Amino acid sequence: MADDGLLIGKTNDDQKLSLQLLPRMANRHGLIAGATGTGKTVTLQVISEQLSRAGVPVFVADVKGDLSGLSQAGKDHPKIDERVEFLELENYRQEGTPVIFWDVFSEQGHPIRATVSDMGPLLLARLLDLNETQEAILHLIFKLADDDGLMLLDLKDLRSMVAHVGKNAKELRNEYGNISPASIGAIQRSLLVLDEQGGDVFFGEPALDLLDFMRNALDGRGIVNVLAANQLIQNPKIYATMLLWLLAELFEELPEIGDPDKPKLVFFFDEAHLLFDDAPKALIDKVEQVVRLIRSKGVGVFFVTQNPLDIPDDVLGQLGNRIQHALRAYTARDQKAVRAASETFRANPDLDTEQIITQLGVGEALVSFLDSKGVPGIVQQTLIRPPYSRIGPASDGEQAAVRSASPVAAKYEEPVDRESAYEILTERTQRRMREAEDQRLAEQRQAAAEKAEREAARAHTRTRRSGGGRRRQSVGEAMAKSAARSIGSSLGRQIVRGILGAILKG
Repeated sequence: MADDGLLIGKTNDDQKLSLQLLPRMANRHGLIAGATGTGKTVTLQVISEQLSRAGVPVFVADVKGDLSGLSQAGKDHPKIDERVEFLELENYRQEGTPVIFWDVFSEQGHPIRATVSDMGPLLLARLLDLNETQEAILHLIFKLADDDGLMLLDLKDLRSMVAHVGKNAKELRNEYGNISPASIGAIQRSLLVLDEQGGDVFFGEPALDLLDFMRNALDGRGIVNVLAANQLIQNPKIYATMLLWLLAELFEELPEIGDPDKPKLVFFFDEAHLLFDDAPKALIDKVEQVVRLIRSKGVGVFFVTQNPLDIPDDVLGQLGNRIQHALRAYTARDQKAVRAASETFRANPDLDTEQIITQLGVGEALVSFLDSKGVPGIVQQTLIRPPYSRIGPASDGEQAAVRSASPVAAKYEEPVDRESAYEILTERTQRRMREAEDQRLAEQRQAAAEKAEREAARAHTRTRRSGGGRRRQSVGEAMAKSAARSIGSSLGRQIVRGILGAILKG
């Protein structure tokens, strides 16, 4: 089936020419653009399930919550029946598509986690909204962690490493330059904000294995990986950075395979303008590099956005497959976007492209796909075919049933916290505290011993002074004095007796 074109729609005329996306050209990337409410989400749904039927796994970010309906069979509806009949779709049947649900917050799908090291300093700097000086310090922090063999897995690892660098800034200054306390403080505050926004859930292990995005169901259809992004989109910078990280990881991890018959994965980046809003040039250059080279890894990227002007020219030029839904020309910028969109198509002499863009109905688009030689086809006004799956969200119970039957259900649910920078630095700190306490106690013991010696010396001195300063008698002197005392006592007694006797006799 890889050699067959994937029917996306037919021309809105009597000829009913088929507009088909060739699987081998799906890794040449694409653009789905149009104003809100013109049918972009359903077009994305149609392409996703058609790729799935061709055995190609798909990744989609479900910003509005509608794409969960991919997992369920479609429902009868008069407009769907009318479109099927007009386009003469043979063998059309309503059925669900094999789906795995993912959710950073673990509420509507399996958790997606990344380690801090995998994210890297460039993407983290944008995520933390750091200036150039702070970003340079973040790069230094990563380098020091690598040099010291400290793994940065979750946010507490990074916070510990930031604090470690801050405490040792003076020692590091000679080799790495000035590390100001203000920059360290700014990084710490940004980490605190990121933690409160869900970073503590996203960063950690088990980290996502990209091969789990490239699974096929037992019947050979590619599995559609649906990321629940209706909460994630509330913080556009986190949403855009996470999806860019996924692209960068695919680019880094997958081997070169040239031009395969069909992609290994097709990646849909909804609300793509968020990726480029206020992005530094280094980041835009990175995106352009990834888009340009990732097709040789067998990955196709489709950007979904309201306005083609949202995409930088260097990136827009890489998108060979184009689907343009209606645009509104109310302002000067809108009119510029209409002209720019019409000029990017290969002209059709039978169509006034610039005028038609503003007149397209819901589920109708201007379409140009690459042919087998990689040449853009002539633009055609096209009715997009209805999907086989449900238009609109699946119920909570239906999503829960899909999740429980998932082939990766037991792999990602429970977080793992192994020894890393936080634990090692904490142990080092505690060891230094123990050593400092041991040193303090040893010094106390030494001081006590010295005090005891001083007290003993003072006591000895007092003892010597209590003797009046007299010289100690020798043995001979003591014997002579004792004898004298004895003689003196005997003679005294005789004199006293003589005197008393004389008195009594008188």
